[in-house]
Amino acid sequence: MLEVRNVHAGYGQTQVLFGIDLQVHRGEVVAIIGSNGVGKTTLLGTIAGLVKPTAGEVTFEGRMLSGRSSDEIVEEGVILVPEGRRLFQRMSVQRNLELGAYSRRARPHLASRLAYVQALFPVLAERAEQLGGTLSGGQQQMCAIARGLVAMPEVLMLDEVSLGLAPVAVSRVYEAIRAIRDAGTTLLIVEQNVGHALSIADRAYVIQNGRVVLEGTGRELSRNPEVQRIYLGLGHIKKQETNR
Repeated sequence: MLEVRNVHAGYGQTQVLFGIDLQVHRGEVVAIIGSNGVGKTTLLGTIAGLVKPTAGEVTFEGRMLSGRSSDEIVEEGVILVPEGRRLFQRMSVQRNLELGAYSRRARPHLASRLAYVQALFPVLAERAEQLGGTLSGGQQQMCAIARGLVAMPEVLMLDEVSLGLAPVAVSRVYEAIRAIRDAGTTLLIVEQNVGHALSIADRAYVIQNGRVVLEGTGRELSRNPEVQRIYLGLGHIKKQETNR
């Protein structure tokens, strides 16, 4: 459905991605994991048309995305929920959600999409007239995801959905992500919270220094000793237990 082939990208003279290959099949949840600064957000930005690749290509259902504008990519149904939520702080929750339907593909379906996201996130219906900037961090993340869903995604890309959230809020957000998956939406998730990401992922890619260094099913990678040691902290725990 979505394919990244040998993509190189960066900012000015600074190269961030080095020959990235990635595939997402319809109905899958695919996770991209790795430490800060390894290129995860740059990869999503490249797919979304916000960063232009210097080599390689991105295709969606066989159609070229590379070189197209970000609004054209939105019209294809490839939707990015950016890191940091990016809500309009002084607009109401309702207005923030309505802005998700600015594209031609989504505009005719605004009413039904609003009903869908308000059923998925009841708190957004309760706080429809509240300003976006006055929501809690978890509620703002729900609003950002809901705005992405209003855009009628074929692929919904989520960038660091748990960043800065309390554990209770993270659990609630991931409950919603599971419901979105179960409803049939294809998901591409960038996440530092590796445990949560691998628990929901059909497949995952590990990126280090702008390159894919590991890939496999979520279960395979959660059991991989290197992933456990570097990203899950289990190697440190096992070493302590051995020393005892």
